[in-house]
Amino acid sequence: MTFDPQWLSRYAAQDPVANTESSCVFCGIVRGEVDAHVIAETADTLCFLDHLPATYGHVLVVPKQHCRDLFDIPEESFQHVMAAAKQVANSLQDSCGASGINLVHATGQAAHQTVFHFHIHVVPRYDGDSIVVFPRLADPARKEEVAQRLRTALNNPLPPKAEAESSQS
Repeated sequence: MTFDPQWLSRYAAQDPVANTESSCVFCGIVRGEVDAHVIAETADTLCFLDHLPATYGHVLVVPKQHCRDLFDIPEESFQHVMAAAKQVANSLQDSCGASGINLVHATGQAAHQTVFHFHIHVVPRYDGDSIVVFPRLADPARKEEVAQRLRTALNNPLPPKAEAESSQS
């Protein structure tokens, strides 16, 4: 049995390839064309309540600039989103009594990204709320293998995509 996250969404399924700023629901929220419960805004970010919250106070933080996912967002925009997420988290603790916070992000269909505009879920946690965030399914015996792969990749980063593509010509 496979999980289809689309049943959770009131928004039409987005084609991850064809998704552009003009067809993006979060860009529509940023432009004021789609209703949302906006709670905060900066020059670079917008924060609004998730339309199907996991817990009381579940907020989404998005860059105003359309960025598809973690691989697409510029570093400066990412920093603005994370700063806003931290402010929202502090507010959730102060105003809603959250005893913990999960920051959740999904990039790509395999990770169940359903809206192809970078966003961070700021999910307040409350004692006894029973949400399981990370079921432990990976094989712990493969830690050394994956650690070595990551060390190699982090110490020998790939060239930017444009340079790599032009060098193959």
